[in-house]
Amino acid sequence: MTERTETPPAAEARPAEAPAVDARAVESAAGAMPRVQVRPVGEVRAWPRSFADRLTTPLPGVRAFARLAREGAFRPDPEGLRGIPDLPYAPAPLPPATPGTVSVTWAGHASWVLRLGGLTVLTDPVWSRRILGTPARMTPVGVRWEDLPPVDAVVISHNHYDHLDAPTLRRLPRDTALFVPAGLGRWCRRRGFTRVTELDWWESAELDGVRFGFVPAHHWSKRSLIDTCRTLWGGWVLTDVRGSGRQVYFAGDTGYGHWFGEIGRRYPEIDLALLPIGAYAPRWWLRDVHTDPEEAVRACLDLGARRMAPMHWATFVLSAEPVMEPLRRVRAAWARAALPRDRLWDLPIGASRAF
Repeated sequence: MTERTETPPAAEARPAEAPAVDARAVESAAGAMPRVQVRPVGEVRAWPRSFADRLTTPLPGVRAFARLAREGAFRPDPEGLRGIPDLPYAPAPLPPATPGTVSVTWAGHASWVLRLGGLTVLTDPVWSRRILGTPARMTPVGVRWEDLPPVDAVVISHNHYDHLDAPTLRRLPRDTALFVPAGLGRWCRRRGFTRVTELDWWESAELDGVRFGFVPAHHWSKRSLIDTCRTLWGGWVLTDVRGSGRQVYFAGDTGYGHWFGEIGRRYPEIDLALLPIGAYAPRWWLRDVHTDPEEAVRACLDLGARRMAPMHWATFVLSAEPVMEPLRRVRAAWARAALPRDRLWDLPIGASRAF
């Protein structure tokens, strides 16, 4: 939730009325889900000037900032930082991409290498050593850039600097397919990307047999002093619609709330949920926008997901909890919920798992 500065793009006009190109109901064993609009890849659209009406809770005011400054609880204390050498880091070669198999590799923070339906997809790719206003990475990136297979697509959850990293995106070919929240397309096109798809909540688009569905999150957006909530925020559900039917949910950055249950209803039988468990302390400051480990387990249950892989910890120092605490707490919460241990994919950075 740290604020950074960058010159924002000019505001865009409100959208004209345009019907969805296709609206299909995805069927499940329990019956038809609510309709999810399918938009064409690369469609250029206009958006409202602000998405502040999508906020789940009001953003902090002057009193909250004053309290945070008074308490000085921005980073872990020295005892909490002593766990840095214990942070899990075990880079290994990417697993082979085989038909019908889904594999995920944690590169660190919210960056994953997903291989699904024959595509290689990066989530919120941050390969930089540091991001603006934040100490350097505690752990190296788990996958060397030169070891990546050709990247077919990238999904971005929102525009905060630890999720939208311009230096990393500059490494990609400009014809890489980018799937981004509503309002963020202009930022991408200004940097030369030619295949940019902006989506609103509950919209999707398909690329080579994989459906990219954009879903709500309890968060916000800001990249400069004057662009609060000018672009949308959310998570992504990736579905292999032509092959295995497997579904992976990438939550991006989010607090806990009602959206998880709704996502589970609209996307039943999620095979794997990539959920954030870090950057949650002090709780009074970050509760509304970052799940803690116990809330992440609750979110997995709300989603009805078969497996959970924790993320958004062990990479950047963004908040005050001890650096190893998220892992201990998520394991304890998983055990208390009496969930099968092998369904918690608490991977080291650089490790992979497939199903």
